[in-house]
Amino acid sequence: MTVVSDSPTLRALLARTDLRLRLETAPADDEALDRPVRWVHSSDLADPTPFLSDGLVLLTTGTQFRGADEEDYSAYVRRLTARGVLGLGFGTGLGPELGSRTWTSTDQEGIPPALAGACRDAGLALFEVPYRTPFIAVARANAEAIAAQAYARRSWALAAQRAISLAALRPDGLGATLAELARQLDAWVGLFDATGSLTREHPAGALDAEALAQVTAEAGTVLRRGTRAGSSLRIGDTPFTLQTLGRTGHLRGVIAIASGDLDQEERGVVTSVIAMAGLALEQNQGLGRARASLRAGVVQSLLSDDPTLARRIARDAWRGLPHPPITVAMTDAATARDHTATEWLELKADESRGDVFYGRGDDGLVIVTSADHDGLVGEFAELFGVGVGVSRPAPYSAFSAAVREARVARDRGAAAGAPMSRFGDAGVGSVLSAEPSDEARAVAAALLAPLDEYDTAHGGALRETVRTWLEQDCSHEATSRALGIHRHTVRARLASAQRVLGRDLSSFPERAEVWAALSVAGS
Repeated sequence: MTVVSDSPTLRALLARTDLRLRLETAPADDEALDRPVRWVHSSDLADPTPFLSDGLVLLTTGTQFRGADEEDYSAYVRRLTARGVLGLGFGTGLGPELGSRTWTSTDQEGIPPALAGACRDAGLALFEVPYRTPFIAVARANAEAIAAQAYARRSWALAAQRAISLAALRPDGLGATLAELARQLDAWVGLFDATGSLTREHPAGALDAEALAQVTAEAGTVLRRGTRAGSSLRIGDTPFTLQTLGRTGHLRGVIAIASGDLDQEERGVVTSVIAMAGLALEQNQGLGRARASLRAGVVQSLLSDDPTLARRIARDAWRGLPHPPITVAMTDAATARDHTATEWLELKADESRGDVFYGRGDDGLVIVTSADHDGLVGEFAELFGVGVGVSRPAPYSAFSAAVREARVARDRGAAAGAPMSRFGDAGVGSVLSAEPSDEARAVAAALLAPLDEYDTAHGGALRETVRTWLEQDCSHEATSRALGIHRHTVRARLASAQRVLGRDLSSFPERAEVWAALSVAGS
């Protein structure tokens, strides 16, 4: 059985000992011998180019050269090279009646020197096809090589698909699939999540920092478009192909491959991996929703200030809860619905090995960290541009109080335009500095109304006097100096205020009530 080459190139044809071909003139570019030969065609037309396509090898017996001069040979070769012909085979030993000896005055058979010179000048490969080798044998050899290569590529594709399918059944199916794809293509493969962060790469560390930065930037660009799309770029001599995962409006990530020149079979394997990865990520999204519900349940359990059940669930489902003392952070409600933010937290929770926990609360995302690891919260706030409030360090038995502190800090920070605010910061921990409710404002207004009515009717200053007296620690002397009036006037006004309010201002609870009302009212 004849062994055929699996590489349909001119070099492979010339290497076939059974064909006995001999290279007369080498091409100007030696790599031309390794370009794929799409077909082998024979013609003795003076100008066969209208019937040729590029990437072909042409065979001829030379009958078209009867009476030809050197310019005819040169023009013929120029037409072939312009058409993209890879090589010219010349059949020898056919006899003078068929032209193989018509170009010389001697009886020596061979390739016409003028043709050899023209091919040499044009850089076109010229080879001899001896009489014992039919043209059909050369054409068939190339066809067999094409078929062998196609069969080999199909066999490779089937084997690669089988290996990738088996990899998908492993515990980390997605990671194993990408690793197998990298092995089959012998190329670097990277997976970027929906935030544009590189989550997996195979082989690890194969790209230098500059190349990785450029690929990461391109991945972020295609993700920001929000539509299913492919992209390509070249970094140095390496082409990269990128393809989004997921559907338009819900992109789940990007696969990047350090190979842009993929053949049909390789593209088919990559397409199947993209489909499998997209399906895996969609399934992970459904699983993610279930995990998010479980996390929300753990948060609700922690709000009871008894962490027993929450600890048991977290230990079985994750790596446990952060060790106390803890700090609790609270975001706004919109962030709890941002899947990119929660995916980032999921990644950080996995990397931290139990030092971070998060879940949906009643009005935002609750992030729990060990007190010595709460720097992650600042990174989160800066990365996603959201307002975050942080509690003071606390044990799990005071979790509900820590959540309230984080909520107050968040709301106060939002009012001040601060991206992150800590409850322990100046002003945040004051009871009366907390944002008053509508109910508190209404109660305060009702309590102080008699003072306002009296001052309006009599042109007095009872409200101002009461506030100043309370600010001066209820000292008549200090109040008289602050207001510039006699201390007896202060006493008279305070007596009138007690009568109008119906409250005994010598009682601390009554004074505290009036002071709270003045603070809520803002004057």
